[in-house]
Amino acid sequence: MVNSSKILNASILIVDDLEANVRLLERMLRGAGYTSVASTMDPLEVCGLHRKHGYDLILLDLQMPMMDGFQVMEGLKENETDGYLPVLVITAQPGHKLRALQSGAKDFISKPFDLPEVLVRVHNMLEVRLLHKELHHYNDVLEEKVLERTRELRDTQLEVIRRLTRAAELRDNETGLHVVRIGLFCAQLGEAVGMSGAECDLLLNAGPMHDIGKIGIPDLILLKPDKLTPEEWEVMKTHATIGAELLSEGQSELTQMGHRIALNHHERWDGAGYPRGAAGEDIPLVARICGVCDVFDALTSERPYKRAWSVEEATASIQEQANRHFDPSLVDLFLQILPRLAETKKQYAEPERDTSDREPDYEMPRPAEA
Repeated sequence: MVNSSKILNASILIVDDLEANVRLLERMLRGAGYTSVASTMDPLEVCGLHRKHGYDLILLDLQMPMMDGFQVMEGLKENETDGYLPVLVITAQPGHKLRALQSGAKDFISKPFDLPEVLVRVHNMLEVRLLHKELHHYNDVLEEKVLERTRELRDTQLEVIRRLTRAAELRDNETGLHVVRIGLFCAQLGEAVGMSGAECDLLLNAGPMHDIGKIGIPDLILLKPDKLTPEEWEVMKTHATIGAELLSEGQSELTQMGHRIALNHHERWDGAGYPRGAAGEDIPLVARICGVCDVFDALTSERPYKRAWSVEEATASIQEQANRHFDPSLVDLFLQILPRLAETKKQYAEPERDTSDREPDYEMPRPAEA
């Protein structure tokens, strides 16, 4: 039940082209204790007034000049946001009652007015209307709580994934900035490809998971400062399948995208990559995107076995590898957004180290780092 004071304080609009009818209904309602009663004799004003004030009840005459009550109801239905038309029609024609109800009216009162009938029907309609508004508000609150809980769960999931990713990255990169840059690079290149904002957001968070499988590589191999032996290299390559296994059977879009990237980011456009030897468009787009971004960051970053290349040197190498290592269409887009990527690289750069005693190295970086 709705509190009686809420019913008496509900907002009511009377619509009738006859002033005598308007004044009579106003006296009836105010005499019964209703405190918020407005009126108009111009049916053309009704929709605008309702948009502005959101009346809890509209007492609407059906027979009016310029615009009858049925036309008014059609206009009201276009503007009613919660699907409930709070109209109590006023009519002296019994044949109009059924049509009015079919048009969306919730009840009717007959002319000439009978005071007890008017007050009972108004009270009953307001009670239903206010209950409907309370339910609508409760549903809004419930929906917001569900959205808030969903956001909390997603934030928790992201936090776990980021910490796991950072744990893997910190094993051979003491700052962890590589994964930050990769996420940003991937999102920027994904945007250039034409991916939606939601897809780019997923890529921003899934890209850093590309090397999560490094957590399963022994330190003697992962942290080795020299070139790897063929046997060691075979072990290093397993980080792709280890990462894919860690992210397998994930139920969220994020972990599923992370799985595709971890497994495929070392595949090559010409089929000479690993672990599956996939080629061309058989390599998922998100993994192809990550592959270009990962090599760009690896080339322009210092490693124990190489100096950091300049952006220009790295770009020339990536162009040379188009249609072999990389999807050529992605290389073209990469070049178009290169200024953005370079600015991101600068913004999240590693702390400078003394490399004055290091010989220049223009070879591609160790494949495990690309």
